[in-house]
Amino acid sequence: MPTKENPEKNLYILSFLNSIRPLSPELRNYLAQKIKSCSFEKNELINKAGEVCDCLYLIKKGMVRGYFISDASEITTWIDSENEVFTSITGFFRNQKSEEYIQSLENTYCDYLKYEDYKYCLNHFPEMKHINRILLEEYYILAEQRVYLARIPNARKRLEFFMANMKPQIMDRIPRKHLASYLAIRPETLSRLMNDKN
Repeated sequence: MPTKENPEKNLYILSFLNSIRPLSPELRNYLAQKIKSCSFEKNELINKAGEVCDCLYLIKKGMVRGYFISDASEITTWIDSENEVFTSITGFFRNQKSEEYIQSLENTYCDYLKYEDYKYCLNHFPEMKHINRILLEEYYILAEQRVYLARIPNARKRLEFFMANMKPQIMDRIPRKHLASYLAIRPETLSRLMNDKN
């Protein structure tokens, strides 16, 4: 759950949503009352498997990852950083217990909106339906990229695809063990491949 509630009004997420589609004054006013700010320490668990995640977060600064545990190993499934939205998809949109963990990889600062407030916006503000569609499209595109990445049989080519198409600007910030897990590469193989590029 969110920690360290920030009492100051922070409209960062309003600018983000308004960049997708201009918000009506009524929606801006509603969101200004409902949006909260929070922060997470480095390596803090934001959501655990078996819990329902009922918040939609926008990262202002920092980095988070999603992962699940298989045979005592953590398998990283996604990594998000600044100006990206994250949540547990099944938890937030289906009100079901998540099968993944969400963890901060750095000291991370977010704005968030609770599910009931998000649902209210969808039902009462037409522009929010457009924003919702754009956000879902973005999720689908990222999911498609992850599926494609997972199907590349060669470790070097998976790394090259990630660096070229996904998040090259955050390469140096991702802990190597989590990047190796995300790319389905052994850590020693990733180190060798990275050294070859230098």
